Amino acid sequence: MTTRAKSFKRSGDLNSRLHAAIPGGAHTYAKGEDQYPAGMAPVISHGLGAHVWDADGNEYVEYGSGLRAVSLGHAHPRIVEAVQRELGRGSNFVRPSMIELDAAERFLSTVRTAEMVKFAKSGSDVTTAAVKLARAVTGRPLVAICGDQPFFSTDDWFIATTAMSAGIPEAVADLTVRFPYGDLAATEQVLQENDGRISCLILEAATQHDPPEGYLAGLRDLAHRYGALLIFDEMITGFRWSEKGAQGIYGVTPDLSTFGKALGNGFAVSALAGRRELMERGGLHDGRERVFLLSTTHGAETHSLAAAIAVMDTYEQEGIAQRLHDIGDRLATGVREVAASAGVADHVVVRGRSSNLVFATLDEDLQPSQQYRTLFLRELILGGVIGPSFVVSAALTDDDIGRTVEAVARACAVYRKALDAGDPSGWTGGRPVKPVFRRFA
Repeated sequence: MTTRAKSFKRSGDLNSRLHAAIPGGAHTYAKGEDQYPAGMAPVISHGLGAHVWDADGNEYVEYGSGLRAVSLGHAHPRIVEAVQRELGRGSNFVRPSMIELDAAERFLSTVRTAEMVKFAKSGSDVTTAAVKLARAVTGRPLVAICGDQPFFSTDDWFIATTAMSAGIPEAVADLTVRFPYGDLAATEQVLQENDGRISCLILEAATQHDPPEGYLAGLRDLAHRYGALLIFDEMITGFRWSEKGAQGIYGVTPDLSTFGKALGNGFAVSALAGRRELMERGGLHDGRERVFLLSTTHGAETHSLAAAIAVMDTYEQEGIAQRLHDIGDRLATGVREVAASAGVADHVVVRGRSSNLVFATLDEDLQPSQQYRTLFLRELILGGVIGPSFVVSAALTDDDIGRTVEAVARACAVYRKALDAGDPSGWTGGRPVKPVFRRFA
């Protein structure tokens, strides 16, 4: 077990320099220093498998790696080999490379519900492209997002709906409406209230729980009945639920879908996929007005596409999706057992699909608490475990799971003390961690 004595001096110095050079001190808000306990926001030096090391030399078992992107583990040899091979052959050309075709055909042979695919670099690239395509196809201005789900894009059509909407005209926000997950009647009401104006419904097919029986098929039929398209955001579900995506698990094919994160195991690659008749609107074989769909300088970098091909091959040949679920099952069982032993089973709660576990930290009244989250994260870090969630990678070993459960057990013992005291502030080390989406710093 990793000793609890840790220094974060170099990480602290580096965080100061990061804030001086980079707004927010990180390139993703979810990786911000404010997401970790005061004075305990490690700056990562390197990673291997399911482990990372920080600038002070502290080693951790890592969860949620790369915001759910690194599902095979850091520096996976098969991915590294594929990337290195392409780097020696050039990374970007004036015309399409052979590997663009190889990657597209490999993707379509994996996600068989899609008929065409186009690659980009980020999830926001492709979700925004899907929305634009839906608007062009339907001739309608509004986008309906699932209001129960946290994130779809960094672009204005979504960020305008969040607490961080500064800089976006209110007129843009008015073009996005919300519908609730799992409630077809309420969704139909939204469609009726905006009859003839909604271009698409976009959602994650599933998050913490499987969808209600018949819901996704019913949503697709409802969207089509009102002349809208159905878009699945498969950034997380794609390759975590299955290499075929949630649509492959639940047997419902959307009009368009978007993939990313685990597709590249940390390399920057995302995908817009869908029906040929829709996708061709962004191509050269359609007589209607053209859609500037995706045209990115770096969308077809050879090394990222090589990584994606290697990921798809590894998933298929090694049964990675099932392994992720098996590892998650073992972790969830262990965490729940030690939480129950410490008398905090109702307060430290593991939720979600086994391959995509999150933890909730609840206060004395069983309400979500940022202070208790701070306590829990702090104790995990001191125990050699880091992560904003319990999202697993395939690189985790039985020893890693055991080490994690031991760290959780110690954290739960402290959690119990704080509950008994009725105040966690004595165990947080300072200010609480903060929500990502908030109006002021």
